[in-house]
Amino acid sequence: MRNMHAAAAIAAALLATPATPALAHEGNPDFRSEVEAIDPDIPGLEVEVTNFDDSLRMVNNSGKDVLVKGYEGEPYARVLADGSVELNRNSPAYYLNDDRFGEAKVPEGVDGTGSPDWELVDESSMLQWHDHRAHWMSTALPPQVEDESEETKIFDYSVPIEVDGENGSIEGTLTWVGREDSGFPVLPVVVGALAIAAIVVTALVRRRRWAVEDATGKREDDSGW
Repeated sequence: MRNMHAAAAIAAALLATPATPALAHEGNPDFRSEVEAIDPDIPGLEVEVTNFDDSLRMVNNSGKDVLVKGYEGEPYARVLADGSVELNRNSPAYYLNDDRFGEAKVPEGVDGTGSPDWELVDESSMLQWHDHRAHWMSTALPPQVEDESEETKIFDYSVPIEVDGENGSIEGTLTWVGREDSGFPVLPVVVGALAIAAIVVTALVRRRRWAVEDATGKREDDSGW
């Protein structure tokens, strides 16, 4: 009886374990953020979205300097023709982009109006950053989503850039891709828990039988498990 109680306790513990939530910078699989166009369209400059809706990744092999502007229109980041990647510490975006919902603290005096304070962060010609213009800034459903199972366009977005001093932009679209079931997948967990419980019970019963046989001197060779 104690063996059965132990197995039941294990199964209950497994059933009580919640699903692991998505981390803040792993994106939200219910959304898709996609880059539709880059203006100006020049060879060697590419931008894509990573992790559903989490980050924009720019690769600049165009031979031109590319500047990304922040939320106040200030210089935020740049990927230079020589491959240098720099961030402006005097841009509010430098700090706000550390948190998915823009709740990071911006130091006093940093408002996007000061002279750039460029920090070299890489020399790979690649810049990856979390841009709040390219994803939904709330844990609540967008008001556009009336049916969670239906694919729904949320908004178009534009991230301003400069290419060798020429104004341009990264144009994209955020879409709710739809989901059939937002609940916890109970059945697979139940089946898995019962299977583990059965294995535990079998092992405990066999160990107890072996103990009894050892005590009575009647244990026989058993190649089974």
